[in-house]
Amino acid sequence: MTGVTAFRLSTRLSESAAHGREPGLTEWVATLPSVLPGLVERWSLTVGEPYEPGGQCSWVAPATTAAGDAVVLKVGYRHAEAEHEAEGLRFWAGDGAVRVHADETFGDTSALLLERAEPGTLLARSLPSLEQDVVLAGLLRRLWRRPPEGHPFRTLASMCEFWAREFEQRVVAAPADFDRGLLREGVRLYRDLPLTSDDDVLLCTDLHPENIVAAQREPWLVIDPKPYVGDRTYDATQHMFNMDRLMSDPGALSDRMAGLLDLDPARLRLWLFARCAQESPEWHDMYDVAVKLAP
Repeated sequence: MTGVTAFRLSTRLSESAAHGREPGLTEWVATLPSVLPGLVERWSLTVGEPYEPGGQCSWVAPATTAAGDAVVLKVGYRHAEAEHEAEGLRFWAGDGAVRVHADETFGDTSALLLERAEPGTLLARSLPSLEQDVVLAGLLRRLWRRPPEGHPFRTLASMCEFWAREFEQRVVAAPADFDRGLLREGVRLYRDLPLTSDDDVLLCTDLHPENIVAAQREPWLVIDPKPYVGDRTYDATQHMFNMDRLMSDPGALSDRMAGLLDLDPARLRLWLFARCAQESPEWHDMYDVAVKLAP
């Protein structure tokens, strides 16, 4: 018999809906109880309790197909950052990332039926941080490949231009003692760096130790990519944003990741500086990092 265990929201999704962090998310979350049964029936699933704490814009739970296969049902709110997740996973075809078995998009909903990684323990909770660096770098080096002609993926340059325009509106709220010249130089680089790459590949753009899970098919698999095509150097930055070492010695952390990923260390430092500057109006600690990395 197919069905859903008594429905409840995961913690992060509930909090995001309550606080209105994403326009339209609160209204979409209210539709989930009516959306889920149709997906469960379409894919003949028995679905369990959602994973905790879960994601901010998606409801994710373990499920079993009528054939007895262990899968994951991911039902997400369609927002710009999450476009093309299914296409990216199909491109990687299980080589370092979870496989996608099926997907549906309708209205404000994006639903995926994914391979279930067991035991599914997060890399962030499994290994010391230096070992996390090595695992993540090994996965990125495998995932970085040129997509075929006619691919659907957006460019990293388009994403950076969007956030750079947003920065122009947000910088007015930054603390008065933040050097506006330094911040604007960072955002200038944020716009320019994607345009000077000569080896564009498919990127995860959001890869960090909480988006890597332990599995049996491979030791570790990537989940929740946000695919864009562009400069591979950018892809090292999100991991560093999740490391305490970024605050204490960002230059050393950047150089370490450049070595593990065979990247130009000077270019990676520029990317890290640019990202920290762009994030500074809301994330004030990033300003201090940007000052340390300023060229």
